[in-house]
Amino acid sequence: MRIQSTDTDSNAEAAWIALLREATPARRFAQVRSLSEVTLSLSRRAIARRNAHLREAELQALLVHHLYGAELADRFREYLKDRGHEEA
Repeated sequence: MRIQSTDTDSNAEAAWIALLREATPARRFAQVRSLSEVTLSLSRRAIARRNAHLREAELQALLVHHLYGAELADRFREYLKDRGHEEA
């Protein structure tokens, strides 16, 4: 098998791949879900730090913009306005 990661020791990588192969589908899904949650949390935190002056609704809209694009972020802002979140 060829090396997948140039910055990881080949023995460590082989051990990791063996663990992934042995894991049940439920375990693999749980790992993917956990990684997604961590990534989303870190993204939210970075956006909040860079834009501390914005209200929560606009921070959420910025996250949507970064993840899904301007069009969906605009639609999200409209949704928030319709729901009574005037700070959007």
